[in-house]
Amino acid sequence: MNKEDFFPQFEQLLLPWLGRAMKSFDFHLADELAHAGITLSKHQIILLHILSLKDGIPQNDLAFITDRDKTSLTRLISIMERKALVRRKTCESDKRVNNIFITQKGIEEARMAFPLIINEIDKIQQKINAKEIKTTIKVLKQIIIFTDRKELPLSILK
Repeated sequence: MNKEDFFPQFEQLLLPWLGRAMKSFDFHLADELAHAGITLSKHQIILLHILSLKDGIPQNDLAFITDRDKTSLTRLISIMERKALVRRKTCESDKRVNNIFITQKGIEEARMAFPLIINEIDKIQQKINAKEIKTTIKVLKQIIIFTDRKELPLSILK
């Protein structure tokens, strides 16, 4: 039995291409960030973005929002603390809860990284027809509906 018997139409399926496109962009973005002298990872940037929208989020809520297990999120936060990008503060009403706050350095690093990310997205999107972008967004929103999932659970941030 050859490989095609297991995945006969894999190359014609949309979602595997979506995953490949995101992985390709992740590598491209990492290169561009490094070239610009920005030492943040994609995961660090996401966390800084979330904290820039609402500061002082409980660590468990951040694990849910970022869809990371508690161990990997704890490790990420520890690395970011060592870089002075975020700080933990024990909740006064519940000593078991750590709230995570963005530091001034974290804000400054995010201010350097976000425009670069937007610029890279714009450079790629400029090569794509506006109608195709609109259609793609519509299709991706349908996938979210069909999978019966909400978009990134940012309701915690509101």
